[in-house]
Amino acid sequence: MGLRLSPEKTLITHIDEGLDFLGWRIQRHRKRGTDRCYVYTYPARKAVMAVTGKVKTMCRGMDTGQPLDALLIRLNWMLRGWCAYFRPGVSSATFKYLSSYTWAWVMRWLRRKHRRITVKELRRRFCGGGWWPETEERTLFNPAKVSTTRYRYRGTAIPSPWPSIR
Repeated sequence: MGLRLSPEKTLITHIDEGLDFLGWRIQRHRKRGTDRCYVYTYPARKAVMAVTGKVKTMCRGMDTGQPLDALLIRLNWMLRGWCAYFRPGVSSATFKYLSSYTWAWVMRWLRRKHRRITVKELRRRFCGGGWWPETEERTLFNPAKVSTTRYRYRGTAIPSPWPSIR
C-alpha cells in the first residue's frame, strides 16, 4: 500500500522519559515527599503553545472598532473547550498560566482600543473596578477557577474481564 511509519508517532520510550499523546504529556514522576512513583498526565507544551497562540491571534486580529463583548464571546468559547478537555489531568498550574496570559492580552487589546485613558480608568470602566475584564452581559472566562478532576486509584479492586486460571 506504500504506507510508512512515522518515527515521531511510533516512538518507543520509557515511561520515565514520557510521551506526548493527543495533546497530553504522560510521564511517571516520584510524588513529592514520598518514594512512590505515579504516572501523571498534564497538557503537553505543544498544546499550551497552540492555545496561547490562538489567544494572541484573536486579540491581535480583533478590530478595535468592535465592542469588548465580541472579543469575550470568541475567547470564552475557545477557553471553555480547551479547559474542559484538559480538566481530568494535572492542569491547575497550566490553567493559572493561561489565565494570566489571556488577561494580559485582553488588557493589551483594551489599551490599544482606548489609547488615551489610564489603566485605572480602564479597570473602572471594563473590569467593574476589579482586575478581571467584564461587560454588562458577560465576563472573561477564567481558566484558573476551573477545578481539575482526578480519578481515585482502584488497583486490584477493578474486576478482570478474563477468567482466572487456577
